[in-house]
Amino acid sequence: MSDNSKIEWTDATWNPVRGCTKISPGCKHCYAATFAERFRGVKDHPYEQGFDLRLVPEKLAEPFRLTKPRRIFVNSMSDLFHADIETDYILRVAEVMRVANWHTYQVLTKRSERLRDLLRDELSEFADQAHIWWGVSVENRKHGLPRIDHLRDAPAAVRFLSVEPLLEDLGAIDLTGISWVIVGGESGHGARPMNEAWVRSIRDQCEAAGVEFFFKQWGGVKKAEAGRTLDGRTHDAAPSASPHPIADRASRAAQIQRFELQLAATQ
Repeated sequence: MSDNSKIEWTDATWNPVRGCTKISPGCKHCYAATFAERFRGVKDHPYEQGFDLRLVPEKLAEPFRLTKPRRIFVNSMSDLFHADIETDYILRVAEVMRVANWHTYQVLTKRSERLRDLLRDELSEFADQAHIWWGVSVENRKHGLPRIDHLRDAPAAVRFLSVEPLLEDLGAIDLTGISWVIVGGESGHGARPMNEAWVRSIRDQCEAAGVEFFFKQWGGVKKAEAGRTLDGRTHDAAPSASPHPIADRASRAAQIQRFELQLAATQ
């Protein structure tokens, strides 16, 4: 777990799954895949297997090790709703989020239909947890807008959109039931450009709908130079974080032990 994430809209990242497969244009220059593949074959490195999908159950208890409440991006290096991840394992991840409720969890997926179906069924008991935010990625009209509909059809206390990389003008967006929208341009080698008018359109629609708006970055090859101001200021709005107090050290230690015992029993 990284407790000092450089991702502007979160504090920490937690990866009980590593690796993924590309399914839409937004995946073309995936930062996670690029990073992981650099270490393929490096013995004993966390990404020795590159970006191949694999479960990391020894990381399940990581939220209990943090000593203060954090906003946690769940699976920044994967997708929890990948078709090859068993539902039972997704439920184990969700159980950690339910118990360690002093953190705020940001769960983001491109597999929106599976997210919807599980929140209606096996994950239904976790849907109304206000400290667990369920989100979908939106990069264009063809692939992204249907994901918003799937998310809206799922029961959830907090729904959010990560519109990054924004690859075209999305036009009118139905923001009914959406609590938060993040927008950002693609960064790094080969970054596809983002038009200012596309960003303003989404910002203005969020303002009209009363939806929190967060502008992450302009992106580009030199991300730092491009910055993240829009019309002279930053936009950092977000829903309220979890109000629950952190459990005491002994309680957290007991939870860590519980998950470690479960892991040992399966090995």
